[in-house]
Amino acid sequence: MAKELNISVSTVSRALNNHTSISESTRKRVWQLAKEVNYQPNHLAAALRKGRSNLLGVMVPHIEGHFFSSVMHGIETVASKSGFNIMICQSNENVANERKNIESLMNAQVEGILVSLARNTHDFKHFDKVDNLAIPLVFFDRVLEGLNVSSVIIDDYLGAYQAVTHLIEQGCQRIAHFAGPQHLNIYKNRHRGYLDALRAHGLPLDEQLVYTCDMRTEDGTEGMEKLLALDVPPDAVFSSSDFSIVGAMQVLKARQIRVPQDIALVGFSNETFTSLTEPRLTSVDQRCEQMGQSAVKLFLEMLEDRSGSFSPRRIVLQPELLVRESSLRT
Repeated sequence: MAKELNISVSTVSRALNNHTSISESTRKRVWQLAKEVNYQPNHLAAALRKGRSNLLGVMVPHIEGHFFSSVMHGIETVASKSGFNIMICQSNENVANERKNIESLMNAQVEGILVSLARNTHDFKHFDKVDNLAIPLVFFDRVLEGLNVSSVIIDDYLGAYQAVTHLIEQGCQRIAHFAGPQHLNIYKNRHRGYLDALRAHGLPLDEQLVYTCDMRTEDGTEGMEKLLALDVPPDAVFSSSDFSIVGAMQVLKARQIRVPQDIALVGFSNETFTSLTEPRLTSVDQRCEQMGQSAVKLFLEMLEDRSGSFSPRRIVLQPELLVRESSLRT
């Protein structure tokens, strides 16, 4: 463009940025040619020259269902107000994809990364490079147990404890549990809440009633079939996921087993479909939008801390049990 107009590259640059040092006639010539060649400014390159990309990387296991899409809405709301654009990656519940995505985000020069871990992530090694480069890193929802990292989570233990206590108050005595992979905080703490609620109310633990799975709909179907095959089936199921509990409901409907009269059901996450099933599913709400907003605010705190002395901080949000017809017996 500079060669065609017989002016310097710096003059073209200043003209495109409407710099006052460039005459009106020169600006018009530059902009006219820019339109003719369909010129598009490289905002990322410009930002990097200034030492800023204004990009925030976000990695989620998937964007299916209500939970992660609502978290993303919360993230985008706060990030955009702070001048950040979002770059989203999905691991599709695969740690190999998670590793590749981390590299992609760093190559894109993001200023921070928000992560919810894949189901089969067992270590933190692929995040070491992020930490070594002092890129602010915040985990949300799913975190590996024992890591001293900044994170935003729901009180999964309390949510599970409230759910099981509710079932006991409805007269349920033999409560089964769909438990997720125990190396992840959310499933481990929900399992603990289940166990402690049973103990607190004097109910025995029967290991046959605990079915560990990946929390998919098909896992709930398989788990319910196994529970119904027991000599004494359960009279309730508390699941660590709405997806697996809806799979259980499908089995019960096919067998004409009444919900909640014969078997009461409670899930976790308050997915949109929980209020559309028949009967509607009781579930624990995870404050998803608030979780996304809090994760960005925590990232901004880390970014503003120029001393490098920021100590990892954990924000714990309070859950809410949403009681619907699938668990109401009284």
